[in-house]
Amino acid sequence: MRTRIHVNQHVIRRNGKEADQGKHEPPLTVKDYKSNRKAFEVEIHDAAGFCVARIVYRPEKPLSCGARVWIETDYGVETF
Repeated sequence: MRTRIHVNQHVIRRNGKEADQGKHEPPLTVKDYKSNRKAFEVEIHDAAGFCVARIVYRPEKPLSCGARVWIETDYGVETF
């Protein structure tokens, strides 16, 4: 089963404008053939059920570079 994870930049922008009000919408959407699930954080698991990567949205505590959404993993990453 193929699963796609979307990062909705429009929601991230809207959340930035509404930060004073403390309202945040989940900007991540996990889509597969049967559902669309919204989230603030997503874990990606291997076949054995171990977490291999995590997509994180933290507008209240961004990275030092200013990023509010990022992917983190403890495994090797290959670039193309």
